[in-house]
Amino acid sequence: MDTTLFQYCQKIVLFNQDGSAVLLARRRGEADYDGVFSFIGGKLESTDGGLVNGLRREKNEEIGSAAKIAVVTNISVNEYFVKTNGQAMVLPHYYARFIGGEIMLNDEYSEYRWVNLRELDRFEPKIETVAPMVEAVQKITRVATEADYREI
Repeated sequence: MDTTLFQYCQKIVLFNQDGSAVLLARRRGEADYDGVFSFIGGKLESTDGGLVNGLRREKNEEIGSAAKIAVVTNISVNEYFVKTNGQAMVLPHYYARFIGGEIMLNDEYSEYRWVNLRELDRFEPKIETVAPMVEAVQKITRVATEADYREI
C-alpha cells in the first residue's frame, strides 16, 4: 500500500441563521457510518479546480443548489481518519452559515435535522467527532471577518 496516498474530504459545519443549531444528515449505504448523522461534504476531486469549487460541488450534490450558504473558506479545523478499508483521510471542517433556500438531500442521506447546540451532546446516533468539531469550528468566527465568507 502506498503510504503517501490519502483522500481529502471537505466537511461543511453548517449553522442555522442565528447560530443556535447545526445541520446533520443521516448517512445511507456507507460502509463506515451507515445510519449515523454527520456533517455534509465529501472528497475533493481533481476536476474541481480548487477547494472552494470542491465545497460548492459537494454542497450542491448533497443539499442542492437552491440552498444558499456562506462559508469561511480560508480557515479550517482538520481531522485525520482511517477508514475500515485502511484508506487514510484528511478532513478539513469549514464553518458555514445558512442563508436560505430549500434543502434537498441526495440519495447519500435519508434525512436531515437542525440539531440545537444545547442538545447536541445527547443527540444520537452521530459521528463521535461531531460535538467537539462544532465547538472547534465556532472559534473560527472569532477571527473571521465578513470578507472571509464566500457564498456557495
